[in-house]
Amino acid sequence: MMNTEIFHAPRPDSYPRLKAGPLSYLKFSLYAPSLAFSLALALVLLFASHIAMAAKPDAANTANKAVKALANQSTESSVGLLPADLGRIKQRGELVIAMLAEDRPPFFNERNGELVGLEVDLAKSIAQALNVKVRFNRESKSFNEVVELVAQRRADLGISKLSRTLARAQIVYFSQPYMTLNHALVINRIAFARLASNMRIEDAIRQYRGGLGVIAGSSYADFAKSNFPKAQVIEYASWEEVMKAVNNGEVMGYRDEFEIKRLLKEAPASALTLRTFTLKDLEDTLGIAVGVNDPTLLAFVNQILSQQRDKLDIQKVLNALETNL
Repeated sequence: MMNTEIFHAPRPDSYPRLKAGPLSYLKFSLYAPSLAFSLALALVLLFASHIAMAAKPDAANTANKAVKALANQSTESSVGLLPADLGRIKQRGELVIAMLAEDRPPFFNERNGELVGLEVDLAKSIAQALNVKVRFNRESKSFNEVVELVAQRRADLGISKLSRTLARAQIVYFSQPYMTLNHALVINRIAFARLASNMRIEDAIRQYRGGLGVIAGSSYADFAKSNFPKAQVIEYASWEEVMKAVNNGEVMGYRDEFEIKRLLKEAPASALTLRTFTLKDLEDTLGIAVGVNDPTLLAFVNQILSQQRDKLDIQKVLNALETNL
């Protein structure tokens, strides 16, 4: 077996005692250089460690500054690569959404000081995809004014239960539909009995010549003229005024199926005096208004809508309304 020798550094008390004389001086001179070297090396290492410790905070700060600068440079360069419409939003750091001033639950309404609803969630999802904040502009008093805000470039998008009409499509782009509703009618039962006394219900509706109540500046003011050319279209300032005229037997109310079904859900007793009709062959498609100078934003919004798994339909909206009530 091979022997292994272990060497230990001599301890100070193990150094041989030196007696005075020439021989002792010679022996001490042999030990002195190694001691001096060890002490010098220890001092050098101690000094170096202090320098390194002092330099660590400065080095860390420098590294952090470099990372932040690189991140900012990366963000600025990525914004520079974006088309003008998306770059504008990214540079601003927020997506501006035009939305009707009056609440329309469950699409959008204020609850406990917070704006909530199905379309509010949709707007927030688009802003999140762009990695920016969302801000709602609610100065519009009518649906057409919402569209006009987008056309005037005072808002990036209009999300406000907007029907895609030909008149509006002349000043803005519309996204693909995110919900489709059927047209619907509501009429006083007594007035309808007089109207359809000798006619089939379908014929009485299609050939309707009486007053047709709609909200002024709404999509149904346009729809009424094309779908009921023989009717006398009467525009009211609000849906409440339309319903007052309906209850008095003065007009037949014309709106989307959600708003008509909402009447019966909120006031079931009204079914005793009112009759409703859903027109399955007439569709009202809801879309997002986009400025005509923002084609990339339009494509981006369409991509988000196409990837949505939970599509809105009339039953989901009615369920959301019931939860909101």
